[in-house]
Amino acid sequence: MCKQMCKNSEPVIGFSLLGSVLAASIFLSAAVAQSTAPAAKPAAPATPFHNQPTRLQKHATIYYESVWGVDSLSVKWAESGELIRFSYRVLDPQKAKALNDKKAEPALIDPQARVKLVVPQMEKIGALRQSSTPEAGKSYWMAFSNSGRPVKRGDHVDVVIGQFRAQGLIVE
Repeated sequence: MCKQMCKNSEPVIGFSLLGSVLAASIFLSAAVAQSTAPAAKPAAPATPFHNQPTRLQKHATIYYESVWGVDSLSVKWAESGELIRFSYRVLDPQKAKALNDKKAEPALIDPQARVKLVVPQMEKIGALRQSSTPEAGKSYWMAFSNSGRPVKRGDHVDVVIGQFRAQGLIVE
């Protein structure tokens, strides 16, 4: 009988021991997984990626809307980088008149590249900018010559048109 009991009890002990080892290994692997969990994600970079839209700070947006009557300011790399296009939408035509003034010479300044770009004057077309009387709700643009491509995507630039100055715009 003892032989029969011992034969019957060995598998029970073996399964019990195997179950304990299995439970311990599951517990340990869960503990190790928790201890090697990645740390908190680092903060987002200060400058947006190239495929993200440029967003001005709220106070800057309010300033351009209230003082200059424009919003949706953007600067984009165009024509394989040979041109930099500045565009804006008019909210108040009276305030935005200064941006379309033919007498004001626009400039795009890139402090990192240490350059000042100008709007090119084409023989048959004239200046590559819109200078008609602004209308509310319409978007206007001007193109700056970026010959040699000193201004790159991601650069922070300033656009100056007479008394108007938009600072820290990011080239998309």
